[in-house]
Amino acid sequence: MQPPFQDDDLDLEAAIACARPQLLEFLSHHPNWLLTTSRRFLPGMVLNGLDGITDHKGKVSVLLDLLEKAGPATWKQFAQTLCMECNLPLDLEILLLSSAGEGNLSQKQEAHTDVSAWSSVPKGKAGTDPGVLYSPVKYQHLLIDSIRQRYGSRRAAGAAAQEQTQPLAFNQAFVNLVIQQSKASRLKERTDKPREGVASAPKPEECADTAMKVSDLFRSVVPSGTTKVIFLFGKPGTGKTMLTHWICQKWAEGALPQFLFTFLFEFRQLNLLKRKLTLKELLFDLFLQPEDSPDAVFQYLLENASHTLIIFDGLDEFAANMDMSSSSNGRPTLTSPMSISKLFADLCRGKLLPGCTVLVTSRPKRLPDFLLNTVDLLAELWGFDNEKVEEYVSHYFHQYSFKEQAIAHLKNNTKLLSMCLIPALCYVVCICLEYLLLKHQMSVELPQTMTQFYIKMLLIFINKQQGEHVGGEEAQLNCNRKAILGLCDLALKGLEDKKLVFYVGDIPEHVKEFASLHGLLTVFEVKTNGTCPEAGYAFVHLSLQEFFAALCLMISKRVDKNYLKKKFSLKSKWTLKNEAKTEFMESFHIFLSGLSSKECRTFLMLLAEQDEAWVQDKQDTILQSLKKLAATHLTGPKVIELCHCTFETQDLKVAQHIGSLLNFKYEFKNFRLTPLDMSALVFVMNSGQHLTYLDFAGCLMDIDCLEVLASCENVEHLSFRSRRCGDDFAAALSKSLRGMGSLKKLELTGGSMTAEGMTNLVQASSQCLQLEEINLQDNRIRDPEVKRVMDLFSRMEKLKKIDLSSNDLSLNAVLLLAKEVVMCQNATELCVRYQSMPNILLVCRSLHLRWEEKKEHVTPTRHCPFIKTPSSGVVLCVFHHATSEVNWVQACSTLMIISTRTVLCDFSDQLIAFFIFLSLSQNHLSVNGICSLLKSVNTCQKVVEVQVFYLCLVLCSLTREEPVFFTDDQQNGDEKQTPSASKKIRLTDSCFQASDLEKLFLLNSYVLLAATDFISSSCRLNDNQISLNSVFFLAQSLSTLEHIKTMNLSLGHMQVVHLTFWDRVRVRSTSRWRSRFLAHPKHEAKGRCFRLKDCRVGPEEVTRLCHILAQCPHLTEIDLSGNSLSDQSIERLLSFLPYFCHLTLLSIRNTTFSPRCMVLLINSVNLCERIRMVEVRLTDCAIGQGQIDELCRVLEQHGWLAEVDLSRNQLGDEGLRCLLDHLHQVPVTCSLNHNRISQDGVLHLINAFATSGNTTEVQVSLCSKATLIIKLTSRDDRRKILRLSECNFQPEHLEKLCLLLEKCTGLTEYISSNNNMTVQAAERLLHSLRKNPGPLKISIEEPWVGEESITNLLELAVQACGNITEIMIRKDKTLFQLGVKFPHCLEKVESVVSRLHLYKPGFKDACFYQRVREKCAQLQELTWSHVELHNDEAEMLVRILLPLPELKKFGLTSSSIMPTGIDYLITGLQNCQAIEELNLGYMELSSAAIPKLVLGFREMPSLKRLILNHNNISNDGCSRLTEALRNMHYMEEINLSHNNIGDPGLMNLAAVLLEMQNLKRIDLSGNSPSPAGGEKLMEALAYCKHIEELLLSRNVFGDRTAVKLALCLPHMTNLRVLHLQNNNIGPAGGIELARALVECVLLEEISLSENDLGEGSIHALSKGLPCFEHLRKIDLKLCGVTDDASKSLSHGFRQCPSMEEIILSWNALGDGGARELASALPGMEKLKMLDLEKNRIGTRGATKLAKELAKCPEIQFIRLWDNPVPRDLAENLTSQDPRLCFY
Repeated sequence: MQPPFQDDDLDLEAAIACARPQLLEFLSHHPNWLLTTSRRFLPGMVLNGLDGITDHKGKVSVLLDLLEKAGPATWKQFAQTLCMECNLPLDLEILLLSSAGEGNLSQKQEAHTDVSAWSSVPKGKAGTDPGVLYSPVKYQHLLIDSIRQRYGSRRAAGAAAQEQTQPLAFNQAFVNLVIQQSKASRLKERTDKPREGVASAPKPEECADTAMKVSDLFRSVVPSGTTKVIFLFGKPGTGKTMLTHWICQKWAEGALPQFLFTFLFEFRQLNLLKRKLTLKELLFDLFLQPEDSPDAVFQYLLENASHTLIIFDGLDEFAANMDMSSSSNGRPTLTSPMSISKLFADLCRGKLLPGCTVLVTSRPKRLPDFLLNTVDLLAELWGFDNEKVEEYVSHYFHQYSFKEQAIAHLKNNTKLLSMCLIPALCYVVCICLEYLLLKHQMSVELPQTMTQFYIKMLLIFINKQQGEHVGGEEAQLNCNRKAILGLCDLALKGLEDKKLVFYVGDIPEHVKEFASLHGLLTVFEVKTNGTCPEAGYAFVHLSLQEFFAALCLMISKRVDKNYLKKKFSLKSKWTLKNEAKTEFMESFHIFLSGLSSKECRTFLMLLAEQDEAWVQDKQDTILQSLKKLAATHLTGPKVIELCHCTFETQDLKVAQHIGSLLNFKYEFKNFRLTPLDMSALVFVMNSGQHLTYLDFAGCLMDIDCLEVLASCENVEHLSFRSRRCGDDFAAALSKSLRGMGSLKKLELTGGSMTAEGMTNLVQASSQCLQLEEINLQDNRIRDPEVKRVMDLFSRMEKLKKIDLSSNDLSLNAVLLLAKEVVMCQNATELCVRYQSMPNILLVCRSLHLRWEEKKEHVTPTRHCPFIKTPSSGVVLCVFHHATSEVNWVQACSTLMIISTRTVLCDFSDQLIAFFIFLSLSQNHLSVNGICSLLKSVNTCQKVVEVQVFYLCLVLCSLTREEPVFFTDDQQNGDEKQTPSASKKIRLTDSCFQASDLEKLFLLNSYVLLAATDFISSSCRLNDNQISLNSVFFLAQSLSTLEHIKTMNLSLGHMQVVHLTFWDRVRVRSTSRWRSRFLAHPKHEAKGRCFRLKDCRVGPEEVTRLCHILAQCPHLTEIDLSGNSLSDQSIERLLSFLPYFCHLTLLSIRNTTFSPRCMVLLINSVNLCERIRMVEVRLTDCAIGQGQIDELCRVLEQHGWLAEVDLSRNQLGDEGLRCLLDHLHQVPVTCSLNHNRISQDGVLHLINAFATSGNTTEVQVSLCSKATLIIKLTSRDDRRKILRLSECNFQPEHLEKLCLLLEKCTGLTEYISSNNNMTVQAAERLLHSLRKNPGPLKISIEEPWVGEESITNLLELAVQACGNITEIMIRKDKTLFQLGVKFPHCLEKVESVVSRLHLYKPGFKDACFYQRVREKCAQLQELTWSHVELHNDEAEMLVRILLPLPELKKFGLTSSSIMPTGIDYLITGLQNCQAIEELNLGYMELSSAAIPKLVLGFREMPSLKRLILNHNNISNDGCSRLTEALRNMHYMEEINLSHNNIGDPGLMNLAAVLLEMQNLKRIDLSGNSPSPAGGEKLMEALAYCKHIEELLLSRNVFGDRTAVKLALCLPHMTNLRVLHLQNNNIGPAGGIELARALVECVLLEEISLSENDLGEGSIHALSKGLPCFEHLRKIDLKLCGVTDDASKSLSHGFRQCPSMEEIILSWNALGDGGARELASALPGMEKLKMLDLEKNRIGTRGATKLAKELAKCPEIQFIRLWDNPVPRDLAENLTSQDPRLCFY
């Protein structure tokens, strides 16, 4: 018998007791098997007594007792036999295997192994090898032990010794982090444009994030057996790695029972692997190897994958390529080794270990597509909230008596509290706070920035280890300087090599000792294979490595300014975000910015052992680079990054400069903002005095952000758009509003705010005394307390507009609001629109009202912009299903506009007489009824417009009676003439048949002849199913009705019938009882037009149509574009040309022609002697070499060809050769874009260009644009221009190019852009260009221009033949440009080269300077931008180039130069006696430099243009400048924009302007004057009668200045450009300005953007637009343009024949406005760009724009970013026409 259980077997006894109940129950069903088996282990005599027991369960119980008493060995054998022979429940099987005695049973119990998880695993079969089942259990226990040692409370030996110095406090209790589940991925960055958001912003509900716990991450959301991928992202320091360790620890403690196995891999260690692995090797070799039976364990893992958790930490730290888009789709084999990226990808895609759970953590970055497509749960780790911060700090200071003091200190400091929301920073803050409080300092002063905290932490760590006895900070840094420098080198080298884990050999011993002692490096095991692990070292946090790397750049003597600027990679990080070189530098640029602050200067001086000037020079390099970044176009996240960098500098001047370049407007869309982000943003905003615009659209932000925002004093316009904004958000925002004294406009739209939130918000807003507008659109406001709300509104003296559109207001609430608005003296506009209500469809706004300002002591009168006579009223439109509205309407005496939706069948004259506008929509009116209506309105003098839609919709637009004014010669007669009102008839979508249409048209013809109210504008009969016969009928009317001006017809999918008429004059009888009307043409007809599109017209139809049109008098234009015309049809059409005696233009565009048809068209010159010019556009005609011969023979016969367009054909190189052979004598412009031309074809073209006498210009680009344009003119044109761009020339091509150019005589301009031209090739090119009798301009744009020094570029310049007249170097554009003038006799190149070779090295510099002086003796223009001037280069500039006698233009902008170099440069300017233009923009000149500059002006008597923009010139500096300007009588341009000039400086300048009669351009944008200074300036500008460009944007001049400018504009008859952007101009100033602009008929560009002009100003501007024949660009961005104003604007745009660019972004244009603008597009033949970004354009508007855009080939694009256009529609429209830009 076995010995009884000993003490050390008590655990086994407990295990048996635990398993006994289940075992008893199971064996009760198998008593015979148990009895038979027991005979193997128990003596027979013991079993004899069992025969008397008849109860099976009792017998089994006795047998189990006997087996247990037999001893541990017997029981183990029995347990193994039972598991092998019986199909046990798995949980019972595990307990029995555990009781078999191997392993520590108490440890297994403590692990709380979840039996339910194991019970779901497939059961083993009888006879299975016990090792197969036992090994996985044993391996699980090994995993638990290993994870506890790594991440749990039981750490490896020696860890306790590091407890006090380990920066990531493993000894700290884990504080739960804030996790938000995201329902919409915000991680996939767009690569097609630099912009957040999408075509239409997703509904806020779709992007809503929800808070979740860690356990929620692993709740199954996928079908069983499917791999679940969890992606957890978070900003640096939010605790991602800490969380993964904590998850592993909790699993080891049994808190995640659904997982049997857990593995954790860190990408920074995976980077070390150089070989491929199998899945088995990844799990076992790199994490934990089983002690035995690895194959069995791995097989078990495969079969039970759904119970396996694999964690990958730090995807952003992975250095290898993760793009698996091209990987195979087949299932990989388990034995196939593969790369880590492939293993990771196949695990996520379920190809390996299908059914497992994969958790991935990362910083926010662009994810691989395969991961985006497989993520099942996306969550963001936010770090701490305020409650968690307090919990963490409370635990950190739990042993100190000053715990409450520490907590209170953080709570009272908003900036510190914002930092502490990031756990890593919270720990650093606690370290510093602990250190300072332990020193018993009464007033604790903590650092202000993250960089300063890291510096403080480093000093504290050193102090803790070495103690105070070593000395102060200086002494401690000196003692450890070598080790710190070594640690900095290690950090930087690691980032450059994408290395985050270091081996022992990588780290010098003294560095390792220092870093380990002070807790800066952590040590761990690194496994790269199955052999023994190695020791690996890493910085305790990636941010710490970034800090030391940034510190290395600032203190290393090996790092010069060039290298420093290159490493300050914020711009390259933004523009090349997918490149790996910046992947590990998330905070690197922030630390560099922080180290450039004045507060860090002493620290850097001590470490670098350099003086202050040396350190400051490096710091200035960072600050200058930072300033330049703000000049680029930045999206919201980039602005926040820039603000963080600026905050770290703590430099108010830098913040002011960046704020000015960002235009004081901050727009953030669809990304999360933290309180720390908001703190940085507020710092930049508060640093300047300009008012700012803040817009948060769809941004996720904590309530704490609003608390930070409360400290922002300069907010003028605050906007929130997110469904997350509910009552709680409104309540928090209300607290913040109280401090915003400058707030003028508040928007909280698209939210979930109710009436309660609205009341709180309005109550808080009442304390904002400057508030003018409140917009609460699209919330959930039902019926607010109207009386209380309006009482609050009445307190806001400046409030003008309240917008409650798209809420849940009832009709009763709306009427109460309208009533209160009428009674409220200061409220001028109430907007309440409905989108989908059952009874009320639309309730709109009150009229825009204003006080009479020009009359004193008069009762205030409200004015309506729709009428000229004063009256009072509210505009109210109610669409309601009722049978009687009139009585209710008549009871409202204040109503001016009424719209009813009733079942009226008659038309009431009384109703017409009562209203300004009447809508009878959706009534049952027949065609006869419409005809009666059209006839009857003739008796009403006030009818302006009649519209008929869908046969049942009639709208009549009416106007109040206007006074009739008579001229002197009319007053004595009985009849008076007045211009008729603008009348329109629209018959659209009315489903008229042809007979109905003819009936209506005949009726209208009668009306047109008898009632002239209708004949001054247009008539539309669109979408009425007309046929080709109707077209003939309408065309015939051109002969019978002489009043028709144009006829536009289209039989496409959307039919168009649009007639316009000549203006008429109404003759009105003075009879009191009756009126009679006679019509007379206002002007003699100058020409008429017939247009027919989208129609299939055969030869017979063409013949009939031409017969009709030939009878039409004064027909000057026929447009048959876009029709289907056969060759025979074209031939018939051309045969009629002699009969169109007045025809001046025949246009057939957008039509596919055959080669024969092309010949017919070209030969039309011979058919009619009046044809003087033929434009041939034969694009997409599949013309190849076979057709080109015949075509060329025809082309060369005619000398009147203006243009030949053969783009998008198949000419190839041979076709090009043929064309060149035929056309070399024909003066024509030939476009050959997209014709498969190669480099050899280009060289052949250049050869023809070089030898041809009449080829004036060749333009070639072989990139995606594939441009090829040849211009041939007569021989008297001496221009010869060659433009080559992106031709991908190889060295052999460049050599041939140079040889060809050597024989090119008369070349006037050579432009080369990105043609793979090296420096050597450029030098060879300059030698080749030497046969020019006249001046030559050479431009080379290549990347190396931006990298070469000024000296090297000048060395290249002097290689040019001839005398240099111009040198331009723009490194921002990588542009190198020379102007060369050739003398009559040129020195041979060979002699020059040989002479240069003779120079000895010692004389190199002197000879080079002498060569520069000789070559540049005739230099006239010197322009350098974004260059870096070293001392020797600055000296050469001042001593050699500036004194050149013919130098007339000098520009040095955005360039880097030492402060001493600036002074030297300014002194050198005194030698520029012939200078006419001086440009020192973006040079950061201070007022101290101005006096020296003024001394130089005295030596510049011929100065005409002075450009000093973007400097730091103050009032004093401006005053000194103006004194110098008094004597400059030739001055034509002054640019002092973006300086710090206020009223004193501006008034001094104004006094000088009175004497500047020749001034043509002045730019004072972006300064800081008041309206008083602005008025003085305007008075002075009235004397500058030759002014052509006036740029005064961003000065906040206000209405008073605008009115003063309006008085001066009539004197500025030469004005061509006017910029008044963001000048706080309101309706009062806007109207006066708009009326005065008509005097400036030469205007080419107008910018009034970002001014709240009001509709009255827009209407006034629209009326004046026809006066501007030269207007090319108008900018009305953010001017409050609505659909109501779009009609008049569109009409005005049509009459601007030169209009090229229209900007209407950020307005309130909806579908109606878009449709109006779309209709105007075909009439604007020169328009190239229309910007409608950020409006309210939806499906109908976008569709209409797309339709009309198809008719406008000259338009380059229409921008529709951020409009509510459905994504599928946007993509569909863009695919049809890529010129529509939705993204």
